[in-house]
Amino acid sequence: MEQEQKNKNKRDDEQNEQRGEQGGDGMPRFSFMWIYILIGLALLGLQMAKFMGGSQKATMVDLDKWARKGHVDRLVITGESEAQIYINRDSLLSSKDHEKLKAELKDPNSKLPQYVVNIGKPEVFQPWLKEVNDVLLKDKKQKIIPENDPQTNWTSTLLTYLLPLLIFVAIWLIILRRMGGGAGGPGAQIFNIGKSKATLFDNNTKVNITFADVAGLDEAKEEVMEVVDFLKNPKKYTTLGGKIPKGVLLVGPPGTGKTLLAKAVAGEAGAPFFSISGSDFVEMFVGVGASRVRDLFRQAREKAPCIIFIDEIDAIGRARGRGAIQGGNDERENTLNQLLVEMDGFPTDKGVILMAATNRPDILDQALMRPGRFDRQIGIGRPDLNGRAQIFEVHMKNIKVSPEVTALALSEMTPGFVGADIANVCNEAALIAARRNKKAVDMDDFNYALDKVIGGLEKKNKIISPEEKQIIAYHEAGHAICGWFLEYAHPLVKVTIVPRGLAALGYAQYLPKEQYITRKEKLLDDICMTLGGRAAESVIFDKISTGAQSDLDHITRLGYDMIINYGMNEKVGNVSFYSLLNESYTRPFSEQTAYLIDQEVKRMIDEQYDRAKSLLREKRKELDALAKALLEKEVLHRADLERIIGKRPFIDPTPGESASVPEVQPEQRDDEE
Repeated sequence: MEQEQKNKNKRDDEQNEQRGEQGGDGMPRFSFMWIYILIGLALLGLQMAKFMGGSQKATMVDLDKWARKGHVDRLVITGESEAQIYINRDSLLSSKDHEKLKAELKDPNSKLPQYVVNIGKPEVFQPWLKEVNDVLLKDKKQKIIPENDPQTNWTSTLLTYLLPLLIFVAIWLIILRRMGGGAGGPGAQIFNIGKSKATLFDNNTKVNITFADVAGLDEAKEEVMEVVDFLKNPKKYTTLGGKIPKGVLLVGPPGTGKTLLAKAVAGEAGAPFFSISGSDFVEMFVGVGASRVRDLFRQAREKAPCIIFIDEIDAIGRARGRGAIQGGNDERENTLNQLLVEMDGFPTDKGVILMAATNRPDILDQALMRPGRFDRQIGIGRPDLNGRAQIFEVHMKNIKVSPEVTALALSEMTPGFVGADIANVCNEAALIAARRNKKAVDMDDFNYALDKVIGGLEKKNKIISPEEKQIIAYHEAGHAICGWFLEYAHPLVKVTIVPRGLAALGYAQYLPKEQYITRKEKLLDDICMTLGGRAAESVIFDKISTGAQSDLDHITRLGYDMIINYGMNEKVGNVSFYSLLNESYTRPFSEQTAYLIDQEVKRMIDEQYDRAKSLLREKRKELDALAKALLEKEVLHRADLERIIGKRPFIDPTPGESASVPEVQPEQRDDEE
């Protein structure tokens, strides 16, 4: 069956290629190139027609002889130095002077000129004409009266004015064809620019991803499995009067697997699946986005039951009215309005389900988020300990792993990591093992991959002076000592002075606890621990350096968050300006409040800085021992710290048993050059 399906797909591809060369009815496809060829042939024919009328070149000597004999019937001056000569019929038929021309003429009665003569300059031609006319009058013959017909070479005129126009039209047609091809497929015209750019996955192009490939999202899978069940068994819900949600919004940080989950829904449902990005609706032409939305939902109704998936919907779903230009037309808002209308336009029993994903739900329009449009919002957060272990198991299936490596051990080493981070770690570990010519990926490769992902590439060729190396060692030792002897600080995993990345000269890695709320005491300990590097430099050398830049960035953001967002200050009070700062372009508090916030942030940081210095002076012996060990080994782990400075005086909860918000990734303190 599989081989037959492959043969059928191959035949379909060949037929599609043949249809690409022919029209939809099998006839050869019309091409504008034929019009260009016909125009060129017509211009060439007109140019050659000039020489097909029987006119011959003649000289002034010939003209003088024929004029004196009375053969010239008309003389038409067509330019500055050119004239057309018409010979009267009697002379043409009887005179021997024109025997050659008479033999070539197909029609002696033709009204075309017989000769073309270069008459020279007017000051030479006029005296000659007067002399000839005197001779003709003397012989009682009709004198020659020149006629002026200042016509130019009409072919040249045609090329001069028409050719640039034709070139402009040809370029414009090419541009329109390219634009049409992007919107509606190869060969499409400008009228197809409003067509939807969604990719359709149906029976011929099935999605190979299923729920078995999605790990760590058990709750989210349960929610979307209901959508899949509805597409497979719609009567199960409609007979009881239930209605499936019109829209399902996947919300979560980047890399958590929103798009992967949507692909798994398509793979499990076996129904037509339209996939499109929010930015695909945005175009430079007015009305194109709304037209594409209409076309997308029209196709979906024809394929119902089906799923429409819009990735990064915040590209068109931003709240209306923010930053609008007065008097201007906002194409994005028109597209959003059309999307809102279409979502209200199809009934729930038709089987058209809209899924969307975003990592910025706070900026979406409220009309888009209301029930009846996106009825269900599925939060996809960072995986916990068990979720990370499941994700590691999925990715480790594709690589050769030694028996000593376990998914649970790796998940304990990667708190705060999302699915994309874990996939990157597994890939890096496999590449490192291959570079080392190993037959399987062991734990050492995963440790090196973690260091590379967290701290950056190791800089083995960076030359650091002994003095700078001593400063870095005490700086990192200061972080480690403060974190070791502060109750609410994160447990230390590793501290190193090996340069990594672009500017990191060393870092200390901590193990954030799996927590969902954070107390003020924990945040203050975090600030104190972060300032431990600079405090150690001040205590040991009585000088400070530029190595604490990233530390200062971290504590400054954290300090303002504690006061402005979390209301953790007695003088400012229990207020939060988080949403106001996001919704307004102006500061939502007065100058007096801003001054008070600045003063309180500075006071809080100064207090924790003094606290860090006091702690390091108290633990000076441990600080010196740890810095000395770093200068010798360059990398120290938790077991090394327990051997050098003793066990941590606080009981660390096992991963997953605590209660405050997990950090984005294992914390690190970078010392910059």
